[in-house]
Amino acid sequence: MESLPIINKSYDAYKNIVDLNIKLEKRWKLSLGLSLENSILSCMENLIMAKNAPKPMKAAYLIKSGSQLEIAVLKLRLYLELNLANNTKIFQTQAQCAEIGRMLGGWLKSTQTQA
Repeated sequence: MESLPIINKSYDAYKNIVDLNIKLEKRWKLSLGLSLENSILSCMENLIMAKNAPKPMKAAYLIKSGSQLEIAVLKLRLYLELNLANNTKIFQTQAQCAEIGRMLGGWLKSTQTQA
């Protein structure tokens, strides 16, 4: 089964987040770190559901995915503000999330124009 570029991007972002979390203190790893991982995984799950859903249902999954992505971006911002990880890696992950958001917006727009 072929994977969409947006799913590959979110997978890469997830790998970066796991890499960030490896170096976190235990206190943050089990709270914010795990929560951030779950947010990006939920985003990926909804993207995969949208990929496989019938056309009328795609938009709902994409909206859910966008919400989870926005939550992940806020958590990454918290990483920066609390100086929990390497700023460069956080900025790279934020850039990946921004790209995922642009791709998601385009996909959502295309599903709404087809209806």
